[in-house]
Amino acid sequence: MKERIYDYVIVGAGSAGSTLAARLSENGKYSVLLLEAGPPDKHLWIHVPIGYGKTMFNAKYNWQFYTEPEPELNQRKIYWPRGRTLGGSSSINGLVYIRGQAQDYDHWAAEGNAGWSWRDVLPYFVRSEHNHRGADAYHGDNGPLHVSSITERHELVDAFINAANELGVPRTDDFNGERQEGAGYFQLTSRNGLRCSTAVAYLKPARGRANLHIETDAMTERVLIDGQVATGVVYRQNGATRTVRAAREVVLCAGAIQSPQILQLSGIGPAELLGRYGVPLNVDLPGVGENLQDHLQVRLIYKCGKPITTNDDLKSLWRRAKIGLKYLMFRRGPLAIGIQLGGMFARAMPDAKTPDIQFHFGTISADMTAGKPHKFSGFTMSMCQLRPQSRGTVRIRSTDPQVAPEMRPHYLSDERDRAVMVAGVRFARALAASRALSPYILDEYLPGRRTLTDEALLEFVRQCGSSIFHPVGTCKMGHDPMSVVDDHLRVRGVARLRVADASIMPTLVSGNTNAAAIMIGEKAADMILADADNGVCVLPEKVSAMGASGKVAMSA
Repeated sequence: MKERIYDYVIVGAGSAGSTLAARLSENGKYSVLLLEAGPPDKHLWIHVPIGYGKTMFNAKYNWQFYTEPEPELNQRKIYWPRGRTLGGSSSINGLVYIRGQAQDYDHWAAEGNAGWSWRDVLPYFVRSEHNHRGADAYHGDNGPLHVSSITERHELVDAFINAANELGVPRTDDFNGERQEGAGYFQLTSRNGLRCSTAVAYLKPARGRANLHIETDAMTERVLIDGQVATGVVYRQNGATRTVRAAREVVLCAGAIQSPQILQLSGIGPAELLGRYGVPLNVDLPGVGENLQDHLQVRLIYKCGKPITTNDDLKSLWRRAKIGLKYLMFRRGPLAIGIQLGGMFARAMPDAKTPDIQFHFGTISADMTAGKPHKFSGFTMSMCQLRPQSRGTVRIRSTDPQVAPEMRPHYLSDERDRAVMVAGVRFARALAASRALSPYILDEYLPGRRTLTDEALLEFVRQCGSSIFHPVGTCKMGHDPMSVVDDHLRVRGVARLRVADASIMPTLVSGNTNAAAIMIGEKAADMILADADNGVCVLPEKVSAMGASGKVAMSA
């Protein structure tokens, strides 16, 4: 078979990868191959917003990762669903559109990452967006990603917002505007009652381009490295091992779990780890797989005194039929919205200068996310800490790329994280005790009214805390010895290789991560195209002399 060569080979068709592929192929000058390990996004429940309850445990479209037993969470393994299809996690997530705080990105820039301040990244958020409210200083109305408001109000969500107002949290109509702090209804990545994943927003319009080739069920095994230069990718498809060459660059967009895994399997990572598994060392890069961060959530569940919850809707055959008809006829109702209607960003700690906790408010309750609804009328207030201090790792446990790496987020290993989570639970209870919300509450189902002391509340977090599915940081951007990529997303010590996904975040953004991952894809495209159009040779960051191993060792 004749060797195939593309200008750019992109690994992973998720939030960032689909965005990047569409932008790199847009001008028609460069050939692009996009490799996705999962199947096409053809499942009905991918496209119906409430359907993420169906894809949450579907192995065909979901990697269904689990962490190692977490010491601070009573040795429990925590479930990490990740998208395994075109669109990646944007095809199976809760659709909530949140960018984070301006201070998040200014902190990245202050750490030495030039071009990543809020002022620098805002244009990419705007460019990506087709906001149904129209354009303004913070929003676009001409981008591919449709962002829609929840126009149908719910009595319980309104009570939640009024409860927040009682506690001094202002009402907001825009969590992505000048100020994040506030309580209100979310905006969702949807259009006319259908999910708008990056596969829908970016890849669908680009599919007809002769210079864009998309391959699914293509599991990348490693990047080909020749003398500290990335030259292509080896992947597995339909039982056969295939090789493709990149004339310009290879870009990893496989996410915070699999981008570091692919680097490590390619001989780029901590020398001791690679040596343990017999992986030939190309670059001793100790930061690969380090700096793992995630949002830990805890869900407070309340029994409602009025039969107005989604639990009640699903118990009644007539009400279920009404929901279905409403969606079929008008693309409205719960099927068009999903579960998370209302949200809040607030400050739990006295010294917090910006919101340090986030709430997702749902008019449904279950023992687990996307689980079977309770038989009683119930609603859920999910609370997470926005900027955890705890840091974890992602490390290979086998040379087989099909074997999931070892994931250790080390939740609650930092004392500050434990304090914020307890303060956040107390904040939730203050909401429940408010004049606005308390009339709706019959009882606190979880954690239960007898859970009173800080120690008891922390034990509740340890026993019931779970991921809200925002892992980032494992290929950190920066210029310190533990950084993996520079501020142009170039892998240190390897030419013509970049990483462009949530793994490059130095610190976790204050909110849901999908919008930020799309922004990274947009910005990466501009940097890559600028280098190509200007004839810039993509060289690795300066490295030290060859180490005793005969391979490149990164300098400080």
